[in-house]
Order: sequence, then C-alpha cells, then structure tokens
Amino acid sequence: MPISKETQINQLREKFFTLKSLGFSDAQFASALGIEEVEVRKLRHKLGIEPVYKMIDTCAAEFESFTPYYYSTYEAENEALDSQKEKVIILGGGPNRIGQGIEFDYCCVHASMALREAGYETIMVNSNPETVSTDFDSSDKLYFEPVTVEDVLAIWNQEKPLGVIVQIGGQTPLNIAEAIEKEGVKILGTSVAQIARAENRYEFNTIVNKLKLNQPPSEIADEPSQVIEKAHRVGYPVLVRPSFVLGGQSMQIVYSDAELNNWLSAMEKSGIVWPVLIDKFLDDAIEIDVDAVSDGKEVLVAGILEHIERAGIHSGDSSCVLPSYTLSDAQIDELIKSTELLAKELGVIGLINVQYAFKEGKLYVLEVNPRASRTVPFVSKATGIPFAKIGALLMVGNSLESLREKGILPKFTIKEFMMKGLISVKEAVLPFKKFPGCQIALGPEMRSTGEVMGIAETFGIAFAKAQIAAGQNLSPKNKTVFLSVNDSEKDQMLEIAKILESLDYSIYSTEGTFNYLKEKGIQSTIVRKAKDPEPNILNLLTERKISLLINIPKGLDALQDNMSIRRLAILLDLPLITTMAGAKATAEALKSYEEAGRKFSVKSLQEYHPVC
Repeated sequence: MPISKETQINQLREKFFTLKSLGFSDAQFASALGIEEVEVRKLRHKLGIEPVYKMIDTCAAEFESFTPYYYSTYEAENEALDSQKEKVIILGGGPNRIGQGIEFDYCCVHASMALREAGYETIMVNSNPETVSTDFDSSDKLYFEPVTVEDVLAIWNQEKPLGVIVQIGGQTPLNIAEAIEKEGVKILGTSVAQIARAENRYEFNTIVNKLKLNQPPSEIADEPSQVIEKAHRVGYPVLVRPSFVLGGQSMQIVYSDAELNNWLSAMEKSGIVWPVLIDKFLDDAIEIDVDAVSDGKEVLVAGILEHIERAGIHSGDSSCVLPSYTLSDAQIDELIKSTELLAKELGVIGLINVQYAFKEGKLYVLEVNPRASRTVPFVSKATGIPFAKIGALLMVGNSLESLREKGILPKFTIKEFMMKGLISVKEAVLPFKKFPGCQIALGPEMRSTGEVMGIAETFGIAFAKAQIAAGQNLSPKNKTVFLSVNDSEKDQMLEIAKILESLDYSIYSTEGTFNYLKEKGIQSTIVRKAKDPEPNILNLLTERKISLLINIPKGLDALQDNMSIRRLAILLDLPLITTMAGAKATAEALKSYEEAGRKFSVKSLQEYHPVC
C-alpha cells in the first residue's frame, strides 16, 4: 500500500525536527544537499519547524529574574517573554579575535545603555561569554546565540522589533546584513547598500573621484598572471592583500618582484580568494584616523587621531595621539571637510571612520568605514563624550541638534577640544612574548591584543604614561641603549641619538650606525651583530647590559636577520622600538619623564571629564 503524501510530509517533518534538535544548522543542510540556505529555510518554515527559546534563570529561582538570558532549542514550550515596548536588536561581535576586538563590544554596550535610557527595550544578540555585552545588566534581554542569518532571523520573528543595529559589532554583523535585509529585517542607521558602496573597490574609487579627493594609485588583479604586471603599473613599494581581509590578515608591503612572488606563493598555499588588491604604499606618510557621527544632514567630527608610526602599520597596532601634534590648521580643516563630504555622499546615519594619509603635504583617502571603528572608545574617553551612545541615538531617528537641545550632546567641535590642552595617547599591547617564534615586527597585519591610554598636558608625559601602562620599562637601572637603524633612516636617527646622549644614555651600535654617529660627533660603542662571532649583541642582552633597544631594519631580509635580537629582547622584557616614529616619540617621552623627576600625576577619567 503506497504511503500517503500527508504521511510522507509528517515523516519528513519528524526527521527534520530531530536533526534540528540535534543542532544542525540550515547552512549545514544546504551544504549537504547542494542547495542555497534560503531554500532550506523556506522548507523548514513550510513544515512549521521553528525554534523556541528557553530562559537561563540568572537568579537561580530565588526571586524573579528581570534580565533573562535566552538560548534557542527545538522543543514545544517557548519561554520568551514579550512586552509592548518599542524594541531594538543590537548584533554583537561574536567570538573575539585579533582584528575584531573588545572595542566593538564597548560600542554595543554603550548603544544599549543609550537606547534603554531613551525608553527602548534593548535586545542583545551575542554568543561570547567573555564580553560585557553578555553581562546581566547590559541589556533588557540577551539572546545567547551565534550571529548568523538563521539565528538573527528567528529572533527577529520572535521579537518583532523596530529594527536591527549592525554597525557597531565589527565585521561579523556586517557580513550578514545584506542577507537578513533581503528577508525583511529593517536595518537601522546607514543603509546596507551604502556600506557596500564603501567596501566595494570600484564603487569606492567612483566616490573618491566624484568628490575630487585623492587616493593612492591602485590596481585589481583577478588572477596570478596579472599581479606582477599591475604591481609595476602602480610602482613599488606596493601594499598587496586579498579583496577581503579582517585585521589586515595576509596584507604585506612588498618592495620587489621577488618579495611579491614569495607572497603569492604563501597565499596560494593558504587558499587565497581572488581578486587581489594592489595599492601604492605611501612610504613615510603621516596616517590619520578620523571618527565622526552623522544624522544624514549634519556631520560632527568626533576625533582626529594622528598615528605616531608612519603609514604601513595597521591602525589597531599603531600608537596614536589625540589631538594631532604635528598637523597644521589648514590640514585639520582639509580633514574635516573631506570627512563631511564622504559622510554625506554615503548617507551615513550613525558612526563613520575614515583613514587618511598626508604624503608630502597632499591628503589621500585610504579607506572609509561607515560603521563603528575600534578607535571609538579611545576618542570617547579622550573627549569625554560617549560617541557610541550618540551614534545609536542617531540610528533611531534623533538629529545632532535635538541631542544638543536635550543636553545629551555637549556643544562640541574638534577644534574647541584641541584648545583645552589635554593630550591623549593610545598605545597597543602586543602579545609577542606569548607566541614564541612569531614575527616580532609591526606591519599591515594587526597583531595587538589590547590597548592602553595615557592622558597629560604634554605629549611626552602622555606617551610615557601609555608606554608604562603597556609594560615598557622607562626607569631602567642602567641607562644603555642599542641603536641599529637602516641606512635610509639614519639621518632621522641623529636627533634621537642627541636626546639620548643628553640624558646620559650610553649608546651601543652596530658598525654602520657606529660609523654614522661617529661622523656626526656622537660617541657610541661598537657591538657585533647577532650573526657575528661572540661576544655580540645577544651576549650584551643576556647579561642585561642593554636597557632599551631601537632596532629598525628595512625589508624582509633585514627583518629576518634581526629577528633573534627582537625575540631575546621580548623574552627579557626589554623595551623594544621597531619604528622610527616610535623611536622619536620614545626619546621625547624619556626627556619629559626625566625633566619631571621620573614622576607624574595620575587622575581618574572622571577628574579629566566630570560629565563622563
């Protein structure tokens, strides 16, 4: 006797339900069946198979829980509570990793706080228990779920909110924004289409040209045979990277065909995704991050952060200073105007970050991100204005003017802030000691796992505070420094050597640096390189006769030759400076620190900004 269609459907429903209850996702079904995930979802809905939500009682049943945690499962009873308040879903960053750090979680928490104060019910979606956004008091509800299309759509259907915020959780929410919007989810703030315009290389080039701004020459290679030719067209040095990267992963600055071929070989082994972007690298340019907020009509620049390291260091690794300490008023005005043009062209509602570089006085646009950036927490603490909160309120329909009228946003311009005389320095915390064998050098790929901040009335003391907070010992028992600098930057090293000599530092140097310093009247002690016979620099380090290292090679070969020095310095907890700009800032910090008697005042953030 043939099985009826109804029986077949019931059997399919039962098998489907069983597999879903075992944890298989729609994406896994789609992969196994060779179809699109949306087709699996349509079938599941047609069969009436939907997740329910169970509550984790945060009060262990001792008394009523007002901040419930939910997780999804495939059972009969749904424990999710409903309310009549207007709701907003905030998508968190999911797992933390280098390139997408806790700074985005800060933005999520502050957005939730602002919207709760404004009367909305806030719903956080995040799966990482090590974040503040998953604390019991961060939001009205927490769905402890992966930030995936399937899970977010299910929560959307359960809660029926005003909309979803994807701009502030880093790249993970942005990766699914287009897919959930196609399913009917309302995205609050800057539209998905405009975010895509900024991320698409062709669209981005069109925008920059339309606004008559400058950008470095660039090419796109669709296959290996095009890479060398297009690198020659751009001109070495070039910055190469796959079309999509997180935290600068797989990005590299190359100076020759040989280095480029080595990079291509490594990428092919790791399964490179084409196309490859090839940008002219602006050697020795000043890099700047600009954070701003916009309501779609007015643009407010929140902070102009000058990187201390020159272009080529990932923005997450570069120490930076707010306000700028070398840019002219005309350059500041140009940055503000350019940011306003870009934000208005992209229809930004909420937060935007723009990365620029000044090369020989000319301003170049490097990248535009119409979303929260990892510098938002730093800018907020430096200025005393919670810009993540401001951005969230703009996303739900407020204007900048209305926030001023309500007293939520102080009357503020970046130029007025610069007149206050407070200088803040952000410094990266690097994990080299915990990863033996890794390359100990800063570059386009992000390596830091945290950051610290120093605030003072002078740049030197602010930088010194940041260095000490990051674990750099600026109070050595013996004042000895090892200098080893590539030929192209020796002239810049001279002023640093003079400052160190004036501070009674004994200078050790390799032969090339020794000869240069001798010509300029600076006394130093010659020391053999690490690859030379003993006694050499490694012996001096082991015997702790060196208290500070400034080691600045150029090119991959020189970098490898100096790797043993860097590894030993990290192992011995010796301050290690690997960029010329960092060396200049360190020399200034040491000078200010000595002038202050190796002491400085420490204040809480609230003492600097009483309204925080």
